[in-house]
Amino acid sequence: MSLFERVYEYVKTVPRGKVVTYGQVAAAIGAPRCARQVGWALHVNPEPGVIPCHRVVNREGRLAPAFAFGGEAVQASLLEAEGVEVVGGYVDLNKYRWEE
Repeated sequence: MSLFERVYEYVKTVPRGKVVTYGQVAAAIGAPRCARQVGWALHVNPEPGVIPCHRVVNREGRLAPAFAFGGEAVQASLLEAEGVEVVGGYVDLNKYRWEE
């Protein structure tokens, strides 16, 4: 299975109302130094309605400024619809980070 496929399979497991970081995804799929590649995989997400890439944020909880499917405002809207509070483009990782 390719790195991108592993990213997609893992991100599908992130529950509604929770977020993970790019680095967290990279570590979970056995590629701890590949956070940037995780970001690229999500940028070219082949199944936006199936693979919830909006649930992935940076290590500080910041939303993606160039969210692949409509920008930061769309990502914020998708997260808020799931009950995740977004303030100034950031998510509180202490409150919303998913830990397996």
